[in-house]
Amino acid sequence: MAGQFTNRSNQQEMMDDLCCQGTQVERTLEELETINRLLGGNHITLDGIRRILSKYEEIEREFEIADIGCGGGDMLIKVAKWGRSAGVKLRLTGIDANPHIVKYAGRNSQKFPEISYEVLDIFSPAFRQKQFDLVMCSLFTHHFTDEQLTELFAAVKRQSRLGVVINDLHRHWFAYWSIKVLTRYFSKSAMIKNDAPLSVKRGFLREELEKILRASGVEEYQLKWRWAFRWQLIF
Repeated sequence: MAGQFTNRSNQQEMMDDLCCQGTQVERTLEELETINRLLGGNHITLDGIRRILSKYEEIEREFEIADIGCGGGDMLIKVAKWGRSAGVKLRLTGIDANPHIVKYAGRNSQKFPEISYEVLDIFSPAFRQKQFDLVMCSLFTHHFTDEQLTELFAAVKRQSRLGVVINDLHRHWFAYWSIKVLTRYFSKSAMIKNDAPLSVKRGFLREELEKILRASGVEEYQLKWRWAFRWQLIF
């Protein structure tokens, strides 16, 4: 059983189609928010942000954070709520290449003026010209090949003044079959039923992430396994 998880899958997910839109995508984004909340995935990203910013809160009054592959904006909303409760002033930018998803995210976070959005390809020159205090991404890096991630990690290392927080999937047979069963019986989204287990197959083993980090020139980093079958990567 474990043999089929030896290598990362390169099969495209339905969500990779930048033209996808409508009710199915919105239902998928809603269910993803629920899955991340129930399985503790959001905490992993927020914990990484707190750990980085705690070193600078006394000397800096505002931080600019970009969420690449922001999806429906749920993680940005949670970061905004944390910033308000902790008294940390934040300027948050959600970046996604799908204009339909960005439009949905804008509606989703109307009550948070500190959040704005841009439709951008993260491999485009326009994105590479941007600078931030911190770059974060959740369940996003598994959408790309190792070669693309080598390029991306090297780029965001240059583009982030304070650090990068990545939260993504550990490829494991138990995680695959667990999410496959859960989404089969409890999801109403065909996209979730297809993409959620496939995402696990596109996830990472520790040594794969370490190889990508070395190739991208990232020498100092923290890579921790977190429940449920997640990697927290900070550099």
